[in-house]
Amino acid sequence: MNAGATHVDFQDPVHAALCLSMVSGVGPRNFRALIEAFGTPAAVLQAAPSQLREVDGIGTQLARSISRATEQVDVAAEMERCRQHQFRLIPRHDSYYPTRLNEIDDAPGVLYACGELLSADDLAIAIVGTRHATHYGLRQAERLAHGLALAGFTIVSGLARGIDAAAHRGALEAGGRTIAVLGSGLLNLYPPEHAELAQQIAGQGALLSEYPTMQSPKSGAFPQRNRIITGLSLGLIVVEAADRSGAFISARHAMEQGREVFAVPGSIESRMSRGCHRLIRDGAKLVESISDVIEELGPLATPMKIGSDAQLRHPAEVTLNEQEQIILNAIETEATEIDAIVDATGLPVHRILATVSVLEMRHLIERTSGTSIRRR
Repeated sequence: MNAGATHVDFQDPVHAALCLSMVSGVGPRNFRALIEAFGTPAAVLQAAPSQLREVDGIGTQLARSISRATEQVDVAAEMERCRQHQFRLIPRHDSYYPTRLNEIDDAPGVLYACGELLSADDLAIAIVGTRHATHYGLRQAERLAHGLALAGFTIVSGLARGIDAAAHRGALEAGGRTIAVLGSGLLNLYPPEHAELAQQIAGQGALLSEYPTMQSPKSGAFPQRNRIITGLSLGLIVVEAADRSGAFISARHAMEQGREVFAVPGSIESRMSRGCHRLIRDGAKLVESISDVIEELGPLATPMKIGSDAQLRHPAEVTLNEQEQIILNAIETEATEIDAIVDATGLPVHRILATVSVLEMRHLIERTSGTSIRRR
C-alpha cells in the first residue's frame, strides 16, 4: 500500500481482499472457497447473493453481508491505520505471502505485517511452550533458538510470556531472524509488557496477525493463531508444557500440516515437563541440541553467524550432503511436483520440504508454484 493512499478502490486486489476478510463470518476456509469460485476478491464482492450461495459454506445471511460489504465495511479507516503505522497488508494471492503458510488449507485470507518477510523465512522453526516456564525451560528455549538462528533458521513463536518470549530473545541475541504471530491486532499487543520485545522483533523479522489492527486479545484467538505459527514452519519444538496446554493444539496443527514435532525432555518431577514427555511417548522427536532438529529436517551447512540480512552462505561455499544430492537429482529442469520427488526418493515429505528449502536458499532450485520446483 503506497504512502498516503487512503482512497479505497475495490478493484484493487489488496483493498478488495481486505474488505472481504473483514466481513463477519468470512473465515479462512470461506475466503479460500470464494476465491476458488470467483477468481479474485473483487469478483467476489461484485457477485450477486444468489451466486454467492452456490459456494459451499456460504448461507443466505453471509451471502447478503458479502454483497453489501463495499458499503458497510469501513475499509478506508483500516487502510489509514495501516498507512500511519507502516503495516503491510498481504492477501493470500500476493507473491509476498509466505510460501509455506500458503500450503495449509486454512491460511489467513489477509495477513497484517509489521516488519519485513524474506524468502529465507521459508527455513523456519517454531518454538512454543508454557507461559509459566521454569528457569530450566526458559534456558532451553533461548539456547535452542539461539543455536538454530545461528544455523540460518528463522524462529517463529507467539510473543507470549514464558517460552515464547525466551525463544524470540534467543534468536535476537544471535543476530538472527524471528517472527511473532499475534492473537490480537497489531495495535493491541498482548501481553502489553512485551511492547519493547515486539519492536525488536519487527526490526529483525516481523510481527504478523490475521486480525484487524484494533482487534483486542480474546482467549479463542490464541489457539487459532497457533496454526499460523506451525504453518510458517518446517517443524515445531515444544519446550515445557503441562498436561493440558495450548502447546498440544500447536502440535496437533503441526501434525495435520505435515510438519515435524519435537519436544524437549525435562525432570519427571516437574509438572511443566509432563506434556513434553507425553508428546515424546506419542511419537514426537526428543530434542537435546540443535543437531537433533537439523538432522531430522535436512542438514544445513556448518552453522554460521548470520547478519541482519539473514542470508545463507553462497552456493559455491557449500558441499551438498548425501540427502541433499539425492533430492537435487530428483528435481528436473522442468517443473517437478513434490509428490514426484517423494516417489523418486522414497524419503518422508517433511525431510524433502526441509531440504528443498535449503536448496532454494542456495539458489540451486526455484519454485514454480506452491507445490512444484525446478532446477536453476
